Amino acid sequence: MYLLYSFALAAGFLVSAPYWLIQMLRLGKYRAGVGERLGSVPARLLRPSAPAVVWMHAVSVGEVLAASGLIEELKLLFPGGRVVVSTTTATGQKLARERFGEENVFYFPLDFAFAIRPYLRALQPRLVVLAETEFWPNFLRLARESGARVAVVNARISDRSLPSYRRWRGLLSGVLRNVKLFLAQSEEDKRRLISIGAAPERVQVAGNLKFDTHAAFPPPALDPLRAALAAAGPAQTVVCGSTVEGEEELLLRAFATVLARHPQAAMVVAPRHPERFDAVAGLLVASGIPWKRRTALAADDRVAGGVLLLDTIGELSAVYALGSVAFVGGSLVPRGGHNILEPAQRGCAILVGPHTENFRDIIRLFDRAGALRIVRPDPQALADLLLQLLGDRGAREHLGELARQTWHAQAGATQRTADALAVLMGLRPSDPIGQPAPAPPLAEGR
Repeated sequence: MYLLYSFALAAGFLVSAPYWLIQMLRLGKYRAGVGERLGSVPARLLRPSAPAVVWMHAVSVGEVLAASGLIEELKLLFPGGRVVVSTTTATGQKLARERFGEENVFYFPLDFAFAIRPYLRALQPRLVVLAETEFWPNFLRLARESGARVAVVNARISDRSLPSYRRWRGLLSGVLRNVKLFLAQSEEDKRRLISIGAAPERVQVAGNLKFDTHAAFPPPALDPLRAALAAAGPAQTVVCGSTVEGEEELLLRAFATVLARHPQAAMVVAPRHPERFDAVAGLLVASGIPWKRRTALAADDRVAGGVLLLDTIGELSAVYALGSVAFVGGSLVPRGGHNILEPAQRGCAILVGPHTENFRDIIRLFDRAGALRIVRPDPQALADLLLQLLGDRGAREHLGELARQTWHAQAGATQRTADALAVLMGLRPSDPIGQPAPAPPLAEGR
């Protein structure tokens, strides 16, 4: 089975090679870390062997942030040991190097034996921890055969991927036998993991690590942005984060209606993908609404009555603190939505569209608590809801406080995950781990 998989993967890689080359040449994507992905172990990783090495894999920025607290717990579990971190994306790599040191961070190898084995030989990990749903067949098998114990943490099975996983259950169950422990985000994810072939005795619920991710305090570098939005103030500032193609047009049309009632209002638009910054700038020009780029903001620029295009990477989490209403993108169009926990921690009144499958359990939890609003992908519906919240301080602050409380009530997944990993490694007696807090009751009036 593994031989056939490797052959199919190689064939797919060769067929798609022109696409990857074009992406590298035109946009500079995927260029970073090519050698590392192909099995060239960087010299910075090579050092005298530690008593224990833990390999943590976190795909991108969201997973790195979610795993940060767990990585600190793993360092305590293995004193004198070493935790190394791999990522798949360049943005995840950048953040991981900033947090854990360049000498401990590298790009995850492609799922070929020739690319994986050099890392296993060099690092000799005792424990391999993968975040969410990184079910790479060759990697899981080779990691187990190397003597490492393999765990998947913060495990989730999305609505979109579940049918495919079930279709290939016969083959996937063999792959999943290489994993000693699955720590699922929810009871639903536990059921789904078992339904696709995970052994029931190896699956536990530990909660969602993302609830333990604490938003950073706004850095001094945001002071010019805060000054630019000062005339609107947080009460009249809407932050639209992680927007995708097809959403900005709807948001700008809705905001034009808002400006007729609140001429000092401001909107921050933060596209999800940097390569779309210029395209969104073109939409802003066509809209006729005054606007500024974050990267071109002068000291005396003001954005009240207009839009600020956040054409930077890494600032969105802190920027949520500059507004009182947050729209979280990828949800007005069928893209599955993005994480709402950062604006929840800031106490923002949160709006999302109907397409939030990628964060199914989190959205359901907040919706049951009355801690967000789900809006139709219609400019007038968006405008009506924005006008309601901007014009009613009490309703706006109540919605934001419910979001903050709902986030806070779910904390603790990091400790539960660390405890379960300690049991897996024989560092603690086998006791049942605690369970995450239940979902709040349905809010009155919903």
